[in-house]
Amino acid sequence: MNSVVAKTMTDVQLTGTIASEIISPNDISTTFSDIGGLDPLITSLRETIIYPLTHPHLFSTSSLLTAPKGVLLYGPPGCGKSMLAKALAKESNATFINISVSTLTNKWYGESNKLVHAVFSLARRVAPAIIFVDEIDCFLRERGGRGGGEHEVTGMMKAEWMTQWDGLLTSSGTETSQQILVLGATNRPNDIDPAILRRMPKRFAIRLPDAQQRLKILQLMLRNTAVDPSLSLEFLAERTDGLSGSDLHELCRNAAMGPLKEYMRREGGLENLKKLSEAKADGLLETAAQEEFKLRPLTLRDFVNVDGDELPPMGTNDPIPVPRKGKVEELEIDDLS
Repeated sequence: MNSVVAKTMTDVQLTGTIASEIISPNDISTTFSDIGGLDPLITSLRETIIYPLTHPHLFSTSSLLTAPKGVLLYGPPGCGKSMLAKALAKESNATFINISVSTLTNKWYGESNKLVHAVFSLARRVAPAIIFVDEIDCFLRERGGRGGGEHEVTGMMKAEWMTQWDGLLTSSGTETSQQILVLGATNRPNDIDPAILRRMPKRFAIRLPDAQQRLKILQLMLRNTAVDPSLSLEFLAERTDGLSGSDLHELCRNAAMGPLKEYMRREGGLENLKKLSEAKADGLLETAAQEEFKLRPLTLRDFVNVDGDELPPMGTNDPIPVPRKGKVEELEIDDLS
């Protein structure tokens, strides 16, 4: 009997397991200003998610105005779904509960169901809250879909999740329920159980950025970086077709390393860095020392040149390491003039 008790998680332990996945809005640094090229989508998300969370009384006056209890963000990897989720929590001042399959998986029979119950119970206590499920298709996959039949424990956990979720729907007239949202993200929307999709009536596609969106992303990423006047971001945006926001970030990071590597490789570079670090530590950093460390601005060559032991950022659907047509790494040398 004692062994059974020892193997059973207490309510305190269950809550503690979920509490470790909670992020206060004050601890989230991501805002909409950090996301480029998605202005129309952000406007829709404000109306669908932020306003119901921040002004629940406006959406409880009529059953027709009831805010959705589930919203799905879907699209290729690296296009900003997770960033949007955190920005939504920040902008709506909502507690962010980040749930994954591993969080809800417990080796003891029946404990995963209790963890699911703890998620929604905790969300009610800390409302307004956003329950974010990244790669929701892994957890709430279509029954009998890819991979064969559904495991009994997974089916029980999914059933408990839907029961708790439906509890929010049936109590939608209360202000607390208006301030709890399940937000899912996936790059495989067709793998999600139809019963789950029915509970997520609002679905937003986040696609690979077009040239204009890529330009805004590049401008945002390079806003605090010295850029040579000859570098045309418009040209760079046109020649990076097929890259996601995450790919562009990696491209800019690799480019920014160019001037730094040049500085470290030149004679006395590493010694100057050491002196600079020591001066900073002693609070004796002088303008002359800062000028000595000043890096040259980025040029187009920095975005083209990649060390031989590094793979360039790849388009979302590219097989690695075959480059994609139109990639920035394929620019002819004449294009650099």
